Amino acid sequence: MAETIVDEAPGLSVRRRWTVLAICASALFLVGLDTTIVTVGLSHIGAGLGAEPGSLSWVVDAYTVVFASLLITSGALADRFGRRSVFQTGLVLFGVASLLCATAGDLPVLIAARALQGIGASMLSPVALAIVVNAMPDPKERAQAIGVWGAMFGLSMAAGPVVGGALIAAFDWRAVFWINIPVVFLALLLVTALVPESRGRRVRRIDLPGQLLLIAVLGIAVALLIEAPRLRWASPVVLACLGALVVLVGVFVWVESRRREPLIDPGLFRVPRFTGAILGAVAVFVAFSMTLLLTTLFLQDAQGWTPLDAGAATLPMAFGATVFAPVSGFLTGRTGPHLPLLVAGTLVLAGGLCLLTLTGGMSVPVLLVAYLLIGAGVGFANAPITNTAVSGLPAERAGVAGGTASTARQLGTAVGIALAGTLVAGVPPDRFATASLPGWIVITACGGLLLAVGTLTRHRTATPTSGGPRAASHR
Repeated sequence: MAETIVDEAPGLSVRRRWTVLAICASALFLVGLDTTIVTVGLSHIGAGLGAEPGSLSWVVDAYTVVFASLLITSGALADRFGRRSVFQTGLVLFGVASLLCATAGDLPVLIAARALQGIGASMLSPVALAIVVNAMPDPKERAQAIGVWGAMFGLSMAAGPVVGGALIAAFDWRAVFWINIPVVFLALLLVTALVPESRGRRVRRIDLPGQLLLIAVLGIAVALLIEAPRLRWASPVVLACLGALVVLVGVFVWVESRRREPLIDPGLFRVPRFTGAILGAVAVFVAFSMTLLLTTLFLQDAQGWTPLDAGAATLPMAFGATVFAPVSGFLTGRTGPHLPLLVAGTLVLAGGLCLLTLTGGMSVPVLLVAYLLIGAGVGFANAPITNTAVSGLPAERAGVAGGTASTARQLGTAVGIALAGTLVAGVPPDRFATASLPGWIVITACGGLLLAVGTLTRHRTATPTSGGPRAASHR
């Protein structure tokens, strides 16, 4: 099917544009919240459903892996069939899946429902960003809006443990899913009434082979991180999966490099700025998710804190992510991504160094400082990473651009959760601090990688102008 030109939605007033941003950001808050809201409740979920501790990482990663795998296709579907329509479909799926999660009777049912929730979430995050980008054509206003967007996303993920802890204290673990249903209903009403329909100017074919291969690659990679320690890395099953993963990655690159309209164009990764944005997104969310899961489990399982207390302790992280994201958006609009990324890398690196000191024993003041530093680092990183990724693809493919950046975020979250769960699953309380040491090292290294990405954005400014070097030949 040939690409076709589709008219965009008419221009909106300033008030309407920022109203659209507020509505879309509220849906994004829900998506981010459900990534982390269960972290403080994993022990309660395991006890309630009779599940083994080593399997509980799937409660988070069934959501994040499916979410990450489908984001780009959801963005392309939105560009083709209408962003508001796909957004509404995602809200309905998300609400139905939340109901199934809240009523699950065993762990496999909960994991399956979380995967369905991930499908719905994939239709919300990149599509909502595309709606916002479409509504705000001015680059400076768009950068400021992305700063608000980043603040909402950082707040949602950082607020998850606080909200989850409060709901578990007041009710039980099922309440973390029940809370979604009225929010989804209200969002549906507002989207229908106030958000205009829009489509991409160029309608792309759906890359089904690439999509299936991406699901397989991400699913196997995360499954290995979660299950290999239990099965042992040298076991035949794990070795076979490793071999299959290597083959599938090679097949994915081969298939995508030969498709006219690939899901992910390998040629894009020859552009340093684009590659840096994707690596930076993965790094910052590996650091964020590992910090969140390791510390909340540390506080509950090793220190005896309640879910509410452990969730409340993460408030400095929520504060840092929320307050500094708009600042980062402003700086990105005024000076470009270089300075915000350097600040983000420095903050995450400093937070990781603070966490390294916890191997000698828990220090609440040090933990709170680490939370603040890493939360502020996430706040500073989101706007320049998103802005760079969106700018790296044509404006008419905003859904695909948003999907690329969001895929990297969710991949980082999935990897961070899987690594954290692997490190501490079944570890006795008295050995928890020592077992967490590799996690603190990884978090510190992620800060160093962000610093490198910030340096890269200063010296390399080239971006693809039409979806990648090869894709340009087809325009």
